[in-house]
Amino acid sequence: MIEGIVTKVVGNVYTVRIENGELVPCFAKGNLRIQGLKSTNPITVGDRVKFTFTSTYHKGLIHKILERKNYIIRKSINLSKQYHIIAANVDQAILVVTLIDPPTSIEFIDRYLVGCEALRIPAVLVFNKIDSYNEEQLNKCRELEEIYSQIGYPCLETSVNQRINIDKFKDLISGKISVLNGHSGVGKSSLIKAIAPDLEIKIGDISEYHRTGKHVTSFSQMYEIFEGAFIIDTPGIKGFGLVDIEKNELYHFFPEIFRYSSQCKYHNCTHIHEPECAVVEAVRSNKISYSRYQSYVNIYFDENEKYRSPF
Repeated sequence: MIEGIVTKVVGNVYTVRIENGELVPCFAKGNLRIQGLKSTNPITVGDRVKFTFTSTYHKGLIHKILERKNYIIRKSINLSKQYHIIAANVDQAILVVTLIDPPTSIEFIDRYLVGCEALRIPAVLVFNKIDSYNEEQLNKCRELEEIYSQIGYPCLETSVNQRINIDKFKDLISGKISVLNGHSGVGKSSLIKAIAPDLEIKIGDISEYHRTGKHVTSFSQMYEIFEGAFIIDTPGIKGFGLVDIEKNELYHFFPEIFRYSSQCKYHNCTHIHEPECAVVEAVRSNKISYSRYQSYVNIYFDENEKYRSPF
């Protein structure tokens, strides 16, 4: 059998790149599933697969998905029982963030980072469209960068229009397989186009009515930007539902909260209402960002649950 990597998924057709760089359209065997994982897509971009050529000219049949070193997955907000694997076998996850047109909420950022922490995937925040911010927005952006960089997440400001830090973005992806995520309209495809102008990638405008991005990228696709540098461009996502994270384990995936948790009086502290909670004290003394803590509380409780904030 021939081994290759899935570079594009459209419907039930999987484009597989083999060692010589050739792209082969493949179909999957009907009984092919990932055991123990209920997902909308059994095979995703980044998967390494084994296939054989069929009698149909130059088309393949996938027989096996090789073991994944990791995958990034989310739960649909609207279809709570449906999981969707965004990409597999990545070296880093890059979240593209904008403060306006469209705005990216802090909780969305934190949910994404929790998902990466749970799967042990290094995460990077790229604050794009930096040239379009007024002074207040720029100050807010810098505040967020300081919060996340202190936790340990690399942050990069970019602007495609003014070519701000485009070379640094290029350096960021060098020698890695990166997945690019974010809301529609944050400029994921534009960033790729800025470092690889010859690629055929559609770029959309912002909807003037809703001030949100139009969905132009309708499926995930892996691009080789230059030798050794691969980017998986993905459709914009509105929400990031977390998968299989228990409430009593959630604090493990907030590095700064986990750091203070060992100092709490009670070993099973929820870090919300218990007395002598080191995490709450760290928030009060500004050692932990209040916005990050609020995200933790919001994720901890279901939408219908009542809770009393310690602040």
